Amino acid sequence: MADREQKQWDYPQPFVIEHTALPEEVDGYGHINNSVYVQWMDRCVWEHCDSVGLPFDICQSIGKGFAAIRHEIDYIAACYAGDEVRVANWVTLNDGKLRAERRFQIIRTNDGATLLRARSKYVCTDLKTGRPCRIPKEFLEGFKVIDEVAEALKG
Repeated sequence: MADREQKQWDYPQPFVIEHTALPEEVDGYGHINNSVYVQWMDRCVWEHCDSVGLPFDICQSIGKGFAAIRHEIDYIAACYAGDEVRVANWVTLNDGKLRAERRFQIIRTNDGATLLRARSKYVCTDLKTGRPCRIPKEFLEGFKVIDEVAEALKG
């Protein structure tokens, strides 16, 4: 990743997806609806899961997954139909027991403006019972906090 692009991100080594905002994502005020950003974040998470070898079918086979328990979202600037965006996420906590956290940032590609920052907290759950359970070994490696991200979180 180029230095200039890396400087736009809040943390090093983001997992990034790209998206062009669609006309059907616009609300009555003429900009992208706030709920759509959550959908983009969710897509980024699932694509990240795929990239680390933990797609939905693997989670189903081991019977474990992460359930979101809290989203904290700061909407910073508006996005409009046709805007190209980059949606990034980082795993910022995996306690190896029950809890995990991701942080998100959405940047408009043409001007580099940050449109959103968010933090989501998750609890590992048993997919059959829906009850909290211990994080399985597969999730420890696939969803670990990258050392450079851990360092950036300290500063």
